[in-house]
Amino acid sequence: MDAIVANESELRIAAFVIALAVIAVWEALAPRRARRVKRVVRWPQNLALPALNNLLLMIVAPGAEVGVAIAAQAHGWGLLPSVGLPMWAEAVAAIVLLDLAIYGQHVLFHAVPVLWRAHLVHHADTDFDVMTGVRFHPLEIAVSTAFKCAVIVAIGASAVAVVAFEILLNASSMFEHANTRIPVSLDRWLRLIVVTPDMHRVHHSSAIEETNSNYGFNIPWWDRLFGTYRAQPEAGHERMQIGLEIFRDPVEVRFDRMLAQPFRST
Repeated sequence: MDAIVANESELRIAAFVIALAVIAVWEALAPRRARRVKRVVRWPQNLALPALNNLLLMIVAPGAEVGVAIAAQAHGWGLLPSVGLPMWAEAVAAIVLLDLAIYGQHVLFHAVPVLWRAHLVHHADTDFDVMTGVRFHPLEIAVSTAFKCAVIVAIGASAVAVVAFEILLNASSMFEHANTRIPVSLDRWLRLIVVTPDMHRVHHSSAIEETNSNYGFNIPWWDRLFGTYRAQPEAGHERMQIGLEIFRDPVEVRFDRMLAQPFRST
């Protein structure tokens, strides 16, 4: 387990590359929707965001979440260490609680205007595919990292659980944004245990009542539990409009335009 923590960055990068490659091939073989912007134009711009985010985190707060988890363990902080669960059960509980926290964070990013300004960069994408799953503004990443650190301390999540959760979160974000066609009968069962692309695509609808639904990342239960679940978009998946009206101009695909979007009129 110490090796997992020590090699956190390498594990996360490897998982990212593998998930991206697998989903990109899947999208090419079985696309769900026609693309609005060519991949050769859009993908490098979207990919520049996680590259910048990781660079900034390495400079400002390297290994922040794992470091906080190690400190919490050393001092016995948080809920879970006091419960006395077996190590594996404690790790599973931590992952579930972290996922619930991320669901709550996502709701807040939509409900609080200043947070929405950071989050809208993700929703301004007028296509929906694996690269939407990595399109997050540095301001959103900064707030999310601070929030996750606070949750890690509060629940006493172990470093191993934090690494596992981050790998799952990155992979699930790319999977649920995939432009892939899954048979309806299979999707109906899959969305009982994971957030599927068809389930999450509704959340990227231009219709506000559909945008304010299906906030989950890893676990699909929270939306049903808290009444934010919506099964299908009204216009259907092929015809539904993706993105935000204010940023629909093709020039908005540019990296510099994405960085500026939170500071422009909404």
